Amino acid sequence: MTVKKMFTAALIASITAATVYAEELKGRGASFPAPLYKVWTSEYYKATGIKVNYTPTGSGDGVKSIQKRMVDFAGSDKPLKQKELQKGKLHMFPTVVGSVVLAYNLDGVKDGELKLSRKAVAGIFDGTITHWDDPAITEHNAELTLPHAPITVAVRADKSGTTFNFTYFLNQIDQEIKVSKKPTWKAAKVIAGKSNSGVSANIQQIKNSIGYIEYSYKTKLGLAAAQIENREGQFITPTLESFQEAAKYATWKPENDFYAAIGDPAGATSYPIVAATFLLLPEEKNAANKKVTGFMEWAYANGDAAATELGYVPLPKETKDQIRAYWEAKGIR
Repeated sequence: MTVKKMFTAALIASITAATVYAEELKGRGASFPAPLYKVWTSEYYKATGIKVNYTPTGSGDGVKSIQKRMVDFAGSDKPLKQKELQKGKLHMFPTVVGSVVLAYNLDGVKDGELKLSRKAVAGIFDGTITHWDDPAITEHNAELTLPHAPITVAVRADKSGTTFNFTYFLNQIDQEIKVSKKPTWKAAKVIAGKSNSGVSANIQQIKNSIGYIEYSYKTKLGLAAAQIENREGQFITPTLESFQEAAKYATWKPENDFYAAIGDPAGATSYPIVAATFLLLPEEKNAANKKVTGFMEWAYANGDAAATELGYVPLPKETKDQIRAYWEAKGIR
């Protein structure tokens, strides 16, 4: 091959690579919606040829990455208040509703058999309940044989929107427990893992452990999860139906960029630990933003079945229409 032909071939290759890159969107952040985003991005690529890469690094990393403009979009389960959005020059909107479950590894205790009162949940995570046969746990589990064994509490090592939403729930029970993406846990035995997958792996591997994870990780790994007492005093099993009941109480307002923490909702049949997850976009990148909203437009129209199958709750039509109007107003649709 002559030098001229080699140069021409290299030029064509570089142009082709640039074209491919232009059709690739990059995002990172919350691991909470990662199982669903994996399906959505795969199906979107098949339908359109546009590649969307999403890396589940945790909400804290997602927010940091979009603030530094390292990615086209970021995922966060912790909604940002308007002041934070204005400072970072960001847009924000929800994509789907999910749930946080308390998965456990206890010999002889099957999925859904363990009942945890609000008092017991708070006590396990604030360190006042240290053993599985504590009266606060056994009083609602008389039919179970719970060991006199220390409780290993599995938590997140990274700044996490899942942690934010779980501590939001705990704060409704005990205001001494602060809402945080990375709190200092007071439990006697704590094991930390990165992302929902890391916490799930710790629960799976460590006997007498319990931890908070997004529901789809529990189903994927076949982990057992507890019934949790809701604010109406009912013990609720984590199911798609109980998540849907809870999601009915979510209120969204485009005027504040859809900021809402929806944990611990009302309703006798509502599962108590639910949360929305959000996308963040940089205000100044309209061309890339339109590609991201194009992806989400496709997901809103075609992705509900996948969301439901994985145990997430699709946004209602009214909310999707509000988001579309929000995009229009921001000039990103």
